[in-house]
Amino acid sequence: MTTKNKKPTHSVYNVTERGEGKDDYWQRIGAAWAHEDGNGFNLSLEYLPLKPGRLVVRTKSAEPPTAAQQQDGEEIPY
Repeated sequence: MTTKNKKPTHSVYNVTERGEGKDDYWQRIGAAWAHEDGNGFNLSLEYLPLKPGRLVVRTKSAEPPTAAQQQDGEEIPY
């Protein structure tokens, strides 16, 4: 599957826990394209996470994290 002419189906986030009583910090770091057979993804990461955290892949149609959880409102250009 090539990703050059298709829009991504998912966004990739690095999620860092901020501690008790605080919301986790979501940083959008890339995009993902679902395989046509539904058994995997191609990932394109704009950034590599340096802080401990977890990678989360969410559909583009799902509710994005709140603005307070994102570093800024800019979209990564895919």
